[in-house]
Amino acid sequence: MSYTTENLRNVVLLGHSGCGKTTFAETMLFESKATSRRGSIEEKNTISDFTNIEMERGNSIFSTLMNVKWKDSKINIIDTPGFDDFVGEIISSLKVADTGVMLLNAKSGVEVGSEIIWEHINKFSTPAIIVVNKIDDVKSDYETTLEQAKNRFGNKVLPVQYPINEGAGFNTIVDALRMTMYVFPEDGGKPQKMDIPESEINRAQEMHNALVEAAAENDEGLMEKFFDEGSLNETELTEGLRIALAKQEIFPVFCCSATRNMGSGRIMGFINDICPSPADRPAANLVGGDKLVCNAGADTTLFIYKTLSEPRIGNVTYFKVYSGCIKPGDELFNADTRNSERISQLYVANGKNRETINQLCAGDIGVTLKIKEAKTNQTLNTKGKDRKIVPIEFPNSRIRVAVNPPSKQDMEKLMKALYQISEEDPTLIVDQNVALKQTILHGQGQLHLDITKYRIEKVNNIEMEFERPRISYRETITRPANDSYRHKKQSGGSGQFAEVHMRVEPWYEGIPDPSDLTVRKREIDDLPWGGKFEFLWCIVGGSIDAKYINAIKKGVLQKMEEGPLTGSYCQNIRVSVYDGKMHPVDSNDMAFMLASSAVFKSAFQNSAPQILEPIYELEILCSDDVMGDVMGDLQTRRAMILGMGAEGHYQKINAKVPLKELYRYSSTLRSLTQGRAKFNRAFAEYMAVTPDIQNELSRTHQMSMQEA
Repeated sequence: MSYTTENLRNVVLLGHSGCGKTTFAETMLFESKATSRRGSIEEKNTISDFTNIEMERGNSIFSTLMNVKWKDSKINIIDTPGFDDFVGEIISSLKVADTGVMLLNAKSGVEVGSEIIWEHINKFSTPAIIVVNKIDDVKSDYETTLEQAKNRFGNKVLPVQYPINEGAGFNTIVDALRMTMYVFPEDGGKPQKMDIPESEINRAQEMHNALVEAAAENDEGLMEKFFDEGSLNETELTEGLRIALAKQEIFPVFCCSATRNMGSGRIMGFINDICPSPADRPAANLVGGDKLVCNAGADTTLFIYKTLSEPRIGNVTYFKVYSGCIKPGDELFNADTRNSERISQLYVANGKNRETINQLCAGDIGVTLKIKEAKTNQTLNTKGKDRKIVPIEFPNSRIRVAVNPPSKQDMEKLMKALYQISEEDPTLIVDQNVALKQTILHGQGQLHLDITKYRIEKVNNIEMEFERPRISYRETITRPANDSYRHKKQSGGSGQFAEVHMRVEPWYEGIPDPSDLTVRKREIDDLPWGGKFEFLWCIVGGSIDAKYINAIKKGVLQKMEEGPLTGSYCQNIRVSVYDGKMHPVDSNDMAFMLASSAVFKSAFQNSAPQILEPIYELEILCSDDVMGDVMGDLQTRRAMILGMGAEGHYQKINAKVPLKELYRYSSTLRSLTQGRAKFNRAFAEYMAVTPDIQNELSRTHQMSMQEA
């Protein structure tokens, strides 16, 4: 059955790990009769979390697409991981969702993972409702959780419900929107509707009035009626709340016990009645600045938000239809590659189970198999349309490790497996780093990388070890030096001869020409690895023919790729070739390349060389009680503290830290703060190392060269 855009609801379940998202999804499926029994994480039989690694660990690693039928609507549900290490799954799901359902653990309150996710909700301007789950826990504290939500998420957080008897005996919810009390049977399910008792009526009425005011504020007609009559009828209230929610003017709060199936049906009713359909959401942004309205009658455009590789099946492609309708057999064109893709099969998904469908229309989310080459973040269109949905911006990596395969024979298999995983997960970056002579994995955290290792070993049967990555140092000089070198080789017949006189000096913006040399030719290059290289040809009188300019420059650049101190790239250097000799028979390009490499190396070592190390800007948000520990740890990492201040209820630390000192920082910070801190890092600059570190690095490099 194909649903109209107005009858679709796309919701994403969000929250810190352990808040009960997967169990809540099971309850939604059961309540809607999409399943006949509720699975549990303990029994490893949930519709979501169906992969072996998720069942083994007992928590979500991947986002999972499901769907239920509720009244006349179809609700697409995306369950997401709670760990920030898997933020890519969260962001890609938010991209295609129209409503966020933020679950909070009534025992733990607003946890750091939920706060991080809320930032993404704001970034996407996604309407959201809040569900306080686990009200039946003996340590449940609904009031504290609600107060924390208001403090962390703002004064637009408005309670719709509250429990009367939270804890082990929980079975009653007061609903201030409908002014009804729900009393649930022992095993959950459909509640009995009862009048709100006298002892609770004042509180419920106060909450109801707040909801009515919020509904009226977003529509002039409703506002006038509210002022005239002091209230709104049920239809008007529903319409006002729909507008307010769609504009992110309210974030309604519900409560439930997903484990005991108490409260989920009412939440699904609210999603159906008040949460926005794709037609109610703003038009999608296109690359170039245009907008795309979600219209089933227009030409087809779909966006791929996720790909997954399944054994014996290949790539499984998850997408949202942003415009038009799609049927099996349709041919679409990739806006990124310009190649065609035939959609041979269409499915709707409930976890690993897929059901064939004949059509999906604008706003719906579906699955297809065996796409030729289209990947996550790409747009497919009807032929003749060149629309490209603004792609998902995935965060920069926060941790890196080097990959050490057990044997060279396994390297090709390992790289193929890693690149396949990185296609599924754009937050995992595979870098075969030529300069470091290592394969570097960049990820979001230690857990992210550990899960990647697990998948490689279990699924691909390849042993893989992590090791400390090398640092991409740079080398430069701090004073000028002149030097010369004669290359002469005779072995019968034509030989090799070249002599080059060269000056090397530090380059900086606005550096004047040498006062004692005449510049005949100037070339300034932006080096591929960063920094500048200026080459001056200052030969007067033809001691070296101009035809050897390129060979001499090439010889210098080759030596700059492996600096004399650590074998690292050299940068910000000016070279002036001012004299030399050549032979009419024995001089050639190779001779001058070798001579220029040798004289550059010699002059470089006499120019007070300096090793530079990469410095990263670090922003850390942590609570007051752990700030001292975080600061103490930073001091052991040669950090330069740039500033401290407050951001919301967090303390913020800005610092510059050498990359060498950030190895395993993600794990250390999590341990220091019990997971109650977050950080971001970004490359800032290269800075000179201290003399003791420079001596150590040079000595280590020389020893490794001798061993080689």
